[in-house]
Amino acid sequence: MGILSGDQKQQPMHYGEVFSAWTFLQSANGMISGYQTFQNHAGDGDLDKLLQNCIDQLRTEIQEVETLLKENGVALPSAPPERPKAQVESIPAGARFTDPEIAAAVSRDLAQGLTACSMAMGQCTREDIAMMYGQFHVQKAQLAASTLRLNKEKGWLIVPPLHQGTPEPAYS
Repeated sequence: MGILSGDQKQQPMHYGEVFSAWTFLQSANGMISGYQTFQNHAGDGDLDKLLQNCIDQLRTEIQEVETLLKENGVALPSAPPERPKAQVESIPAGARFTDPEIAAAVSRDLAQGLTACSMAMGQCTREDIAMMYGQFHVQKAQLAASTLRLNKEKGWLIVPPLHQGTPEPAYS
């Protein structure tokens, strides 16, 4: 048996695993704060529900990553305070995020989260940590699919130019 065999939880985390977990945790804490702010700006009920689903998922991920880091003696990053509830009508129109802007930001964050999970899985030597990021990846993919569906249903998706076929060459 080599150093990387046996009970995974008894093996120390390597520096890449620690850094990935710590930055993942810091990012997730920041996203909760941002999504709570977005909830104050969101006018669409379905968008508010999506934001709450994202917050709930992030809280689950945070709990798992915090437990992992604590068990391995790693100090946790600080987290911003909870955002207070506000009424969307109290935010001036020029200072308010629009629903399409919020949905685009959530789409971007989920895409970056998928990439971060994939990168973390690739760095892992501990299978339990790689599996944790694999679960996060699947859950983020499901949220991303819901976000895409919502963007399409609400008409918020900005479609890039569509490729209709190969044009005729200009020369003959």
